[in-house]
Amino acid sequence: METIHTADRVFVAWDSDPIENGAVVVVQDRIGAVGTYEELRERFPQARVRRWPGSLGPARLHDGPLPDAPSPRERVHAVLKLGAVVVLEAYVDSPGLRAAAERNDVSVVSAPRPARLVETARADLAVFDETEACIATVCAGRLVHRRK
Repeated sequence: METIHTADRVFVAWDSDPIENGAVVVVQDRIGAVGTYEELRERFPQARVRRWPGSLGPARLHDGPLPDAPSPRERVHAVLKLGAVVVLEAYVDSPGLRAAAERNDVSVVSAPRPARLVETARADLAVFDETEACIATVCAGRLVHRRK
Protein backbone atom coordinates (compact mmCIF):
# COMPACT_ATOMS: atom_id res chain seq x y z
CA MET A 1 0.00 0.00 0.00
CA GLU A 2 1.15 3.51 -0.78
CA THR A 3 1.75 6.22 1.79
CA ILE A 4 1.67 9.92 0.97
CA HIS A 5 3.99 11.97 3.16
CA THR A 6 2.99 15.62 2.92
CA ALA A 7 4.35 18.80 4.49
CA ASP A 8 4.11 22.56 4.22
CA ARG A 9 7.19 22.48 1.99
CA VAL A 10 8.83 19.59 0.14
CA PHE A 11 12.37 19.91 -1.14
CA VAL A 12 13.49 17.57 -3.93
CA ALA A 13 17.01 18.53 -2.79
CA TRP A 14 17.72 20.72 0.21
CA ASP A 15 19.28 23.37 -2.05
CA SER A 16 16.29 23.47 -4.46
CA ASP A 17 13.16 25.62 -4.40
CA PRO A 18 10.42 24.00 -2.31
CA ILE A 19 7.12 22.61 -3.53
CA GLU A 20 4.55 24.37 -1.35
CA ASN A 21 2.02 21.93 0.13
CA GLY A 22 4.13 19.20 -1.43
CA ALA A 23 4.06 15.46 -1.04
CA VAL A 24 6.02 12.29 -1.66
CA VAL A 25 4.40 8.94 -2.40
CA VAL A 26 6.21 5.97 -0.89
CA VAL A 27 5.57 2.52 -2.36
CA GLN A 28 7.27 -0.17 -0.29
CA ASP A 29 10.90 1.03 -0.11
CA ARG A 30 10.80 3.34 -3.16
CA ILE A 31 9.58 6.79 -4.09
CA GLY A 32 6.53 6.47 -6.32
CA ALA A 33 6.01 10.16 -7.09
CA VAL A 34 6.83 13.69 -5.94
CA GLY A 35 4.57 16.71 -6.45
CA THR A 36 1.84 18.74 -4.84
CA TYR A 37 -0.40 17.04 -2.32
CA GLU A 38 -3.51 17.71 -4.43
CA GLU A 39 -2.14 16.06 -7.57
CA LEU A 40 -0.72 13.06 -5.72
CA ARG A 41 -3.90 12.54 -3.69
CA GLU A 42 -5.81 12.44 -6.98
CA ARG A 43 -3.37 9.94 -8.50
CA PHE A 44 -3.23 7.76 -5.35
CA PRO A 45 -6.71 8.03 -3.78
CA GLN A 46 -6.34 4.87 -1.66
CA ALA A 47 -2.99 5.87 -0.14
CA ARG A 48 -2.58 6.40 3.57
CA VAL A 49 -1.66 10.02 4.35
CA ARG A 50 0.91 11.21 6.86
CA ARG A 51 0.82 15.00 7.26
CA TRP A 52 3.91 16.59 8.79
CA PRO A 53 4.47 20.15 9.97
CA GLY A 54 7.60 21.83 8.61
CA SER A 55 9.84 20.87 5.71
CA LEU A 56 10.23 17.44 4.14
CA GLY A 57 13.18 16.47 1.98
CA PRO A 58 15.82 13.82 1.43
CA ALA A 59 17.21 12.18 4.53
CA ARG A 60 20.66 13.39 5.45
CA LEU A 61 24.15 11.96 5.51
CA HIS A 62 25.72 11.75 8.97
CA ASP A 63 29.29 12.73 8.21
CA GLY A 64 31.00 12.27 11.55
CA PRO A 65 31.41 9.73 14.32
CA LEU A 66 28.14 8.15 15.37
CA PRO A 67 26.81 9.51 18.67
CA ASP A 68 27.89 7.74 21.84
CA ALA A 69 25.35 5.31 23.23
CA PRO A 70 25.42 2.07 25.25
CA SER A 71 24.99 -0.22 22.23
CA PRO A 72 25.58 -0.20 18.46
CA ARG A 73 21.79 -0.33 17.90
CA GLU A 74 21.30 2.78 20.02
CA ARG A 75 24.14 4.58 18.20
CA VAL A 76 22.42 3.90 14.86
CA HIS A 77 19.05 4.97 16.26
CA ALA A 78 20.63 8.24 17.45
CA VAL A 79 21.64 8.93 13.83
CA LEU A 80 18.10 8.18 12.61
CA LYS A 81 16.75 10.66 15.18
CA LEU A 82 18.89 13.33 13.48
CA GLY A 83 17.21 12.73 10.11
CA ALA A 84 20.14 10.80 8.64
CA VAL A 85 19.98 7.37 7.00
CA VAL A 86 23.45 7.35 5.44
CA VAL A 87 26.74 7.17 7.35
CA LEU A 88 30.32 7.29 6.18
CA GLU A 89 32.16 3.97 6.19
CA ALA A 90 35.08 5.53 8.06
CA TYR A 91 32.89 5.92 11.15
CA VAL A 92 31.35 2.45 11.10
CA ASP A 93 34.41 0.98 12.75
CA SER A 94 33.22 -2.25 14.32
CA PRO A 95 31.38 -5.38 13.16
CA GLY A 96 28.61 -4.70 15.69
CA LEU A 97 28.06 -1.19 14.38
CA ARG A 98 28.04 -2.37 10.77
CA ALA A 99 25.52 -5.10 11.63
CA ALA A 100 23.29 -2.58 13.43
CA ALA A 101 23.41 -0.30 10.40
CA GLU A 102 22.48 -3.18 8.07
CA ARG A 103 19.60 -4.34 10.31
CA ASN A 104 18.16 -0.82 10.22
CA ASP A 105 18.69 -0.30 6.45
CA VAL A 106 21.13 2.55 7.12
CA SER A 107 23.38 2.97 4.08
CA VAL A 108 27.12 2.87 4.66
CA VAL A 109 29.01 4.75 1.95
CA SER A 110 32.68 5.50 1.28
CA ALA A 111 32.02 9.05 0.06
CA PRO A 112 29.15 11.57 0.28
CA ARG A 113 26.67 11.64 -2.57
CA PRO A 114 23.93 14.14 -3.42
CA ALA A 115 20.55 13.30 -1.95
CA ARG A 116 17.42 13.92 -4.06
CA LEU A 117 13.82 12.80 -3.99
CA VAL A 118 13.20 11.22 -7.39
CA GLU A 119 10.87 8.48 -8.60
CA THR A 120 12.19 4.93 -8.14
CA ALA A 121 14.95 6.07 -5.73
CA ARG A 122 15.05 4.53 -2.29
CA ALA A 123 12.50 6.23 -0.04
CA ASP A 124 14.78 8.00 2.43
CA LEU A 125 13.00 11.09 3.79
CA ALA A 126 13.33 13.43 6.74
CA VAL A 127 11.08 16.14 8.15
CA PHE A 128 12.44 19.13 10.06
CA ASP A 129 10.72 21.90 12.02
CA GLU A 130 11.57 25.61 11.88
CA THR A 131 14.45 25.10 14.36
CA GLU A 132 15.95 22.33 12.16
CA ALA A 133 15.03 19.67 14.72
CA CYS A 134 14.10 16.35 13.14
CA ILE A 135 10.41 15.51 13.42
CA ALA A 136 10.43 12.25 11.46
CA THR A 137 12.77 9.97 9.53
CA VAL A 138 11.76 7.46 6.87
CA CYS A 139 14.45 4.93 5.96
CA ALA A 140 13.87 2.66 2.95
CA GLY A 141 10.15 3.40 3.16
CA ARG A 142 9.77 2.67 6.89
CA LEU A 143 9.02 5.32 9.48
CA VAL A 144 11.94 4.74 11.85
CA HIS A 145 11.74 7.91 13.96
CA ARG A 146 8.90 10.20 14.94
CA ARG A 147 9.29 12.90 17.54
CA LYS A 148 6.49 12.74 20.05
